[in-house]
Amino acid sequence: MRPLTHPSIEDITVEGILHALSDPVRAAIYAQLACAERANTCSAFLQVEDRSIPKSTLSQHFRALREAGLVRSERHGVEMLNTTRCGEIEQRFPGLLPAILKAHSIQSAGRPKPSRRKAAAKPKAG
Repeated sequence: MRPLTHPSIEDITVEGILHALSDPVRAAIYAQLACAERANTCSAFLQVEDRSIPKSTLSQHFRALREAGLVRSERHGVEMLNTTRCGEIEQRFPGLLPAILKAHSIQSAGRPKPSRRKAAAKPKAG
């Protein structure tokens, strides 16, 4: 098994953070992790914003968050426990994460929920 790599706090960049959080699923995962009182396993995020996320895709999302320095992951048997590095990042870039998380919250509140009904067929042009 490959060892997990985490960037040092000095190697974390604003661009890397913004790139990692530019994906709506990763932003939602990170927002949930940031609000959590304890570490969460990857499998806790198989449902994100009413979407099912395949395990392989979820692994890629967590890898992007880890490589950007946003999360710390530890293997515990077959599970991966994830925690945020909010405290460290707050010291390096004061106010950055709270601003991003607040904007994500505002955006999520205004986003309509995905409809489970099929869209009506468009009439053919004649």
